[in-house]
Amino acid sequence: MTRQRLHRENLAYRFTGGVSQENRCSGFTPAFRDTSTGMVYPSLCGTGSPVPFHCLDGLPDDLVLQRDCNGAACAVKPTVEAGFLRDGQFFTRQQAADCVAAEE
Repeated sequence: MTRQRLHRENLAYRFTGGVSQENRCSGFTPAFRDTSTGMVYPSLCGTGSPVPFHCLDGLPDDLVLQRDCNGAACAVKPTVEAGFLRDGQFFTRQQAADCVAAEE
């Protein structure tokens, strides 16, 4: 997972409910899941505060593969996927989009 991949996913899921700005009103918050462990991580900035979009900076160091010259995470393990949390449950982008569509 890289910043570029996050950007491509945002474009691919635009207007479907699979991006943060389109599903926030349905109670979704951006998160990541490591598919190799099942661990879920809310999207945080580098200081540990929640952010309303997918941000790699707040992920644990053991998931980060590459940082830029400012220390910001720019690539994480390929087993990490972007998705959302709602009521303590992880949703993939597609699952979130499906939920938003069903609520309309």
